[in-house]
Amino acid sequence: MSTTTTTTIRCYSSFSSSSSSSSSFADKRRRRRRVGSKRRCKTDTISALERNQRVGDTDVKICDVTLGTMTFGNQNSEKEAHEQLNFAVKEFGVNSIDTAEMYAVPADPKTQGKTDEYIGSWLKHQKREEIVLMTKVAGRSQMTLKGRNPNEENRLTAKQMERSVECSLERLKTDFIDVLQLHWPDRYVSLFGGVPYERTSERDDDVSFEEQAECMYRLIKSGKVRYFGTSNETAFGVCEFGALAKYKHKSCPKMQTIQNGYNLLQRIAFETDLNEACSPKNHNVSFLAYSPLAGGALTGKYLNAKEPPKNSRFTLFPGYMARFNEPRLKDCLTEYQTLARESGTTLTDLSLRFVRDRDFVCSSIIGATTMPQLKENLEAYTQPPLGEDVNKEIERIYRKYRDPAQTMNV
Repeated sequence: MSTTTTTTIRCYSSFSSSSSSSSSFADKRRRRRRVGSKRRCKTDTISALERNQRVGDTDVKICDVTLGTMTFGNQNSEKEAHEQLNFAVKEFGVNSIDTAEMYAVPADPKTQGKTDEYIGSWLKHQKREEIVLMTKVAGRSQMTLKGRNPNEENRLTAKQMERSVECSLERLKTDFIDVLQLHWPDRYVSLFGGVPYERTSERDDDVSFEEQAECMYRLIKSGKVRYFGTSNETAFGVCEFGALAKYKHKSCPKMQTIQNGYNLLQRIAFETDLNEACSPKNHNVSFLAYSPLAGGALTGKYLNAKEPPKNSRFTLFPGYMARFNEPRLKDCLTEYQTLARESGTTLTDLSLRFVRDRDFVCSSIIGATTMPQLKENLEAYTQPPLGEDVNKEIERIYRKYRDPAQTMNV
């Protein structure tokens, strides 16, 4: 790896709106294809992303992109994992890394914990204070998790959360976790594009919000965790944790982050109630958007292929993220891909920049299985905001298809 000094710059190409209304949208875009095709500026130094995204009420600042790692240990070897980590951190200046107790994905007892182990073997050679390490403790489930009691259902009880943290610290080879997130709620919620909330599915034995928050408080006091976050949470959950922090602040820490899915095919859930609850005006919870490429659907690689790519997730793991691999999404994806082409860019670039540009997104979590994929993804974050005309077209398509990944059959 090069030892060239890292500098913080923004490499912007010409991709902004035009004030002229005399020509068609496609004509405008075609004229711009010749401009700014390079995704990064040529300099004598490495192009790095700005670390100017403040996490909640903390003093932690991260880039507007976070490296996701869930393929480490399944689709990616330890060597490949280290190559990705080095490239993201040293070439682009990414300083936040996201993992989880249950990774690698899809969940499998044989690979569970491998992601953490690969990060740990890399992390021990880094300056720990320069990395913002986020992990997640698994919610209610029957999956097999190393270190948990095999005779107990996985729950977010204080005892199980504390045990999970100990195991994560051991695998990650570190003394502390920067942000510990609850991977999904202990209570019943509608997850991953499923059916609307069903009151008949509610349970009477939920671990209380108070028990979970008080456990987080003890973990923070012990120095094993710095900050508290959630994942796959709802507006109700955000407000419950927010109320505890407000009225029982001596024993319940403030929730600083929420990690939920968000992309061009999946917008409504966050843009409505959650956006209000997480606003700086209200609970000030930083949104970490996962699946900005909808499991790869928003790269366009599945659109025109007679057969899906052999090593793609949808091919390797049938049924995985099935909501993004439905035939009914094709028309919507085709329109977004056409928009990208007429804008002189790719569907991948358009999709990542759309998520990044939302004023409520703190950082997008991206993952890749190959270095060319990772490079393409990271380069999108060196680009300027999408132009006004591009955003208008996105909204037109959105009004036409409105969250097509949401289904009643998942």
